[in-house]
Amino acid sequence: MLNFILEFSVRQRALVLLGAFGLLGAGLYSLMHLPIDAVPDLTGPQVQVNVAVPALAPEESERAVTRPIEMALSGMPGVLDSRSLTKFGLSQVTIQFEDDADIFRARQLVTERLTAVMNDLPPGSSLSLAPISTGLGEIFYYTLHWKKGAKEKPADENEGLMRLWETHEYIVKPHLRVVQGVAEINSNGGHQRQVTVEPMLDKLKAANMTVGELAAIIRGNVENAGGGVINRGGEQLTIRSVGRVSTAEEIAQLPIKFGAAIEPLRVKDVAKVQWGAGFRGGAATMDGEEVVLGTVMMLMGQNARVVCHRVAPRLEELREKLPAGMDVTVVYERSDLVEATVGTVEKNLLEGAVLVIVVLLVLLGNWRAALIVALAIPLSFLFAICGMVQGGWSGNLMSLGAVDFGLIIDGAVVMVENIIRRIGIKQHHLGRILTKEERSREVLAGSKQMASPMFFGVLIITIVYLPILTLTGVEGKMFRPMAVTVIFALAGALLLALTLMPAMCSFFLGGNVAEKDNWIISGLNRVFQPMLRAAIKMRWAVVLLAVAFFAFCGWRFSTLGAEFVPKLDEGSIAGMIYRKVGMSLKESLHEDLVLGQMVREKFPQVTRFFTRSGTSEVATDPMPPNETDFYVFYTPVSEWPKGPGLPTNKAELCAAIEKEALSEHEDQSIEFGQPIETRFNEMMEGSKAELTVRIYGIEFDMLEKLASQIRDIINNTPGGSAELETDGRTSTVVMQVKRDVLTKYNVPLAELNHAVSAGLGGEVSGQVVEGNRKRDIVVRLPEEDRAKEEIMKSLPLRVGDFGMLTLGDAVDIHTEKTVEPIRHSRTQRRAAILVGVKDRDMEGFVNEASARIKKEVTFPEGYSFEFGGTFENLQEARARLVIVVPTALALILMLIFFAFGSIRQTLLVATGIPLALTGGIIALELRGMPFSITAAVGFIALSGVAVLNGLVLVNYFNELREEGMSVRDAVLTGVSTRLRPVMMTALVAALGFVPMALAHGAGAEVQRPLATVVIGGIISSTLLTLLLLPMLYDWIERKPKAS
Repeated sequence: MLNFILEFSVRQRALVLLGAFGLLGAGLYSLMHLPIDAVPDLTGPQVQVNVAVPALAPEESERAVTRPIEMALSGMPGVLDSRSLTKFGLSQVTIQFEDDADIFRARQLVTERLTAVMNDLPPGSSLSLAPISTGLGEIFYYTLHWKKGAKEKPADENEGLMRLWETHEYIVKPHLRVVQGVAEINSNGGHQRQVTVEPMLDKLKAANMTVGELAAIIRGNVENAGGGVINRGGEQLTIRSVGRVSTAEEIAQLPIKFGAAIEPLRVKDVAKVQWGAGFRGGAATMDGEEVVLGTVMMLMGQNARVVCHRVAPRLEELREKLPAGMDVTVVYERSDLVEATVGTVEKNLLEGAVLVIVVLLVLLGNWRAALIVALAIPLSFLFAICGMVQGGWSGNLMSLGAVDFGLIIDGAVVMVENIIRRIGIKQHHLGRILTKEERSREVLAGSKQMASPMFFGVLIITIVYLPILTLTGVEGKMFRPMAVTVIFALAGALLLALTLMPAMCSFFLGGNVAEKDNWIISGLNRVFQPMLRAAIKMRWAVVLLAVAFFAFCGWRFSTLGAEFVPKLDEGSIAGMIYRKVGMSLKESLHEDLVLGQMVREKFPQVTRFFTRSGTSEVATDPMPPNETDFYVFYTPVSEWPKGPGLPTNKAELCAAIEKEALSEHEDQSIEFGQPIETRFNEMMEGSKAELTVRIYGIEFDMLEKLASQIRDIINNTPGGSAELETDGRTSTVVMQVKRDVLTKYNVPLAELNHAVSAGLGGEVSGQVVEGNRKRDIVVRLPEEDRAKEEIMKSLPLRVGDFGMLTLGDAVDIHTEKTVEPIRHSRTQRRAAILVGVKDRDMEGFVNEASARIKKEVTFPEGYSFEFGGTFENLQEARARLVIVVPTALALILMLIFFAFGSIRQTLLVATGIPLALTGGIIALELRGMPFSITAAVGFIALSGVAVLNGLVLVNYFNELREEGMSVRDAVLTGVSTRLRPVMMTALVAALGFVPMALAHGAGAEVQRPLATVVIGGIISSTLLTLLLLPMLYDWIERKPKAS
């Protein structure tokens, strides 16, 4: 089959060239349509159920809402994990599905299960599913704010925030929601305008009314009605009554009852009616000023870069439609990171290609042959792009970052090198330049000679990537795109090596072709030949030395440490502030404003600083008021101000911000991360830390005790710092019902609950409609009165038809500490510790800390702990690699055996694999890098590369022996002849990765371990292939074969 392809390619050269032009056109077209991203979306399909539970305490919500929903959703097919969070006013349950689950089917399953519990939820509960987005779907942040010094900005701060909220809700949101690829626009901050009806309790009681009765009267005056259809004089008419109130003044004039006076008693006589702001769960600031923060949530399956480029111009259009004095500012755009990482990849690919071409020009000694081989670089790359577009894969740091042009064109190098060697020998033999027919015959003969070892070598390099496709979970999403791209590129390169390379050689390798090696190869031969002869003489010493070196490297590997993947530097900072539990949103917001002003004043390198506290409108991240996320964006590090004590890198900037923040407010803790990183951790694990310790159990007191003990152990473990996810308990006002009083006066508990929820929590009695804007009418006590215990006690309760009782007569009021929020994992209550690890590898730290916890902490029955986060991902990935790596090695051995049909020679060639791994291990240690999944992929790739040179060499030894040479002469001559292709394939593969190994751009830290492993492994593999393998071949093949 290979011979037929080669003969066709040489005979039908024009057709092959035409096909190459077709590939060029298709590749360029695909390149223009390739979706580009920074990293693959690593989050799996998940469905988030949010239930707004008005006025219920966390433990009540847990019992009445969270547990029934968890039970209803348990046992669904395809579910991997579940977690929940319960806080005041909100119950959130998140279900994680398997990677291949269809998100729409998953949502349908969840919806069907929820119908069973809908009727059992507390009255007033509102259930919804989160938008169809992913954990990394928050791709674009912007702020709506008043311009500096705007005359139109109201003097009243609350009025200004209400206008911002309404502008965002009714102008900005609708404009952006229609953008293709947008799932939802989330918001945080501002004030929602509403009509507040604030009862005056003394006048309300004088009128013999309760708060609930006042709300019911207003509710009866806020709706229009329809009267159906009538026929009159042959004409059909519709009937509607129009009379609902539409202003605060009209609500104030509503009659509530007739007293002894001529005029009826009106709402204004018992309550203060005015425009006000509703309760809000979150707030946002930018550079020390309060704003409305908008978040564009991308629809699952869309491309972040494309959607960002659609949203940005829409925001520009919006500026003209905003009310005077308002402006919108983009504060975070994922496409910036995408452009930076893609720029790094492009730079590495271009520099790698240039280095490869330089090596080809220097070592081949024939510029035309070098350019022919160089043609395989862009064409194989475009072939891979075609495959990616057809398969729906995006171009990103992982998919394009592992492409090494030197590795990919190894087959073309071997093929063309042998062709020019054959042509040079033939010219020398004939003493003249070859004719076209003679050149074509030599091209075909040279191609056929190398076709089989080259085919099997490239096939082996390709096949070692196949097991990576079996990886699942986070590591699967991360590395499958890489494997797919490299497989496509290698397949294209193999096709080109068997078709375009022979065709181009027969076309363009005319003229005089030098037979002798150039001075570089000749010099290397003068070095390697004596070394090889010495190795053959001292074979036992060489073997023992190789075994000892391999054992030494195995020992060094065990001391490297391990991490999941190197951290991608996103070029920005995300911080999490944990303040005193129970702090109000107002106080938390005040500290955010102070922090924003301080950062902008003291750190001139910071270009943008924004915060968000509490819970957003769509509760994708339901934080309590005492928690704040902040984001810091800065100029390139090279432009930072220089001077003693000033930060010089990202880590020092984080430390400086933390120091300044803690000097202002000591009773808080700060954790630093990055926008994508923290969001990913939160969506996958339910916390924003890279590493967490989860403690499972039943009683909160015991969970807190165990968590405190474990925190102290981690803080005393070298390299570790730990904070409790929730440190302390919030204060709750508890109204203990006096059952005997309710019985005595025949007051139903529902009446008491209604008085508490309406008077203190507030009761929505309808809406005021103005155009397309709807504003709630809320009946509740004034904000300053709701906090006073004597006012609480004076709330009226209805007794019978006309009697009255105060709340203080029916309840005892006291304050106690309660847990909030309540978190579950897999339906179990849990506490969590957020862990930071510095200056050591993740695995070593976890192993040490885990051993100390097991030794020093006693867990009662029913209580347990586990480490989660990236360490959990590392463990899962390592378990899969235990299967994947041996599978790859088995496939390699099978293919080598198919190539030689000899178990002895198969094992001989396979010695290149452990020898290659030693170089990779030494390279990691020299650069101070721990083992990671990225490095593991490098080792897998290295296994294939190490075999190629061994295949070429052993195949040539066999050919020389078939021509009548002795084993010793075949070994010495073979090494001398094949030195150039072996050195070329090694150098182009290694140098192709050099830019990646030395890069410092965005995303370079993720690529470095892979490039480092391959470069180190190729160096050791090449040296040992040219010395150890020939020596072993001479030793084994010279022994008499068993009869």
